[in-house]
Amino acid sequence: MSKSLLRTDKEIAELYTRHSRTVYRVCFAYMKNPADTEDAVQDTFFQLIRSGPAFNSEEHEKAWLIRTATNICKNLLRHWWRRRESLDKYHSLSGPRQPEIDEVFQVVMELPQKYKTVVYLYYYEGYSSVDIAGILKKPQSTIRNYLHEARAILKERLGDDVQ
Repeated sequence: MSKSLLRTDKEIAELYTRHSRTVYRVCFAYMKNPADTEDAVQDTFFQLIRSGPAFNSEEHEKAWLIRTATNICKNLLRHWWRRRESLDKYHSLSGPRQPEIDEVFQVVMELPQKYKTVVYLYYYEGYSSVDIAGILKKPQSTIRNYLHEARAILKERLGDDVQ
């Protein structure tokens, strides 16, 4: 792991290969459409190139990319020109990086914003609540509470048979 702030094209390509799928999924959770998602992913990796942070490990670089992607998506969603679009029209789209949209994923994407990222990182990316708290810079108890409340919402919307 290079601690240099200047990265070669090869190092950037390796970072992209390692983490682009995760960054895409995080951005898709916010943006809800492939075009805006791809813009946010591009902005995230541009920010990586521009700021050149030093990473201690692969987990550190992944956490930095997730946090940066989250912030970029939130900023994009704050713009006055932003309009929300339904996931329904994207069911027929296919692509190499398009996440599979099943009933559970669609309900997760419809959760309030504060729950959506936490649920995605916990269940789809496999992070622990402690890791998520570090990534999102929130107390661990808040993350556990978000997960508890999100599970209650999901149980209500999906029924008791989904775990």
